[in-house]
Amino acid sequence: MSTKQFGLAIDTWRCMGCNTCAVACKAENNLPTDVWWNRVLTEGGASPNTCGGTYEAPTKTYIPLACQHCANPACTKVCPVVATWKDEETGIVRQDYDKCIGCRMCIAACPYTGVRSFNWEEPQWSISVPTGAANIPSHQKHVVEKCNFCAHRLARGEKPSCMILCPGRARFWGDLDDPASEVSRLVANREHKQLMSEYGTNPSVYYLV
Repeated sequence: MSTKQFGLAIDTWRCMGCNTCAVACKAENNLPTDVWWNRVLTEGGASPNTCGGTYEAPTKTYIPLACQHCANPACTKVCPVVATWKDEETGIVRQDYDKCIGCRMCIAACPYTGVRSFNWEEPQWSISVPTGAANIPSHQKHVVEKCNFCAHRLARGEKPSCMILCPGRARFWGDLDDPASEVSRLVANREHKQLMSEYGTNPSVYYLV
């Protein structure tokens, strides 16, 4: 079996904070109201679009944030029913709604605050017509949800939906284990950072700086 470690490189010089990636993800995966698997944060403060730097010299760097699909994920080690697991074929950290018992241990173990959400009630939608792919899992009450790199699209040989519409072309996708892939070459040749790398999770999302 061929194994990969799919991941992203996000160019923070190109990202304009438009949230197109977040909206594309929400529509593709028919996410319930108030559920976002992707968010776009800014360095400098807790609120969206907060500037960093100083009053005289403000700066603004956007940080698109979702599940980091770590090569060494902390979440999979604590799930008592293996409802969250790492797919060894793709390197993607997956979530099985039918197995999830709602203990939220994965949320507690994950160092990346807010990349998972928990459905306390039956999921609700602002419109009555479902959006996105027909073969996505049904959203359920009392389960944890998160980005799965659009596993249903990968199964068809397509890229995640967040990659398709980015107007700044700030997102790069591919196999990090393949040194010839575009994402590997960017990581090898550009200065970059991984979020909270000190935790040893080795996230598969790289931010080019």
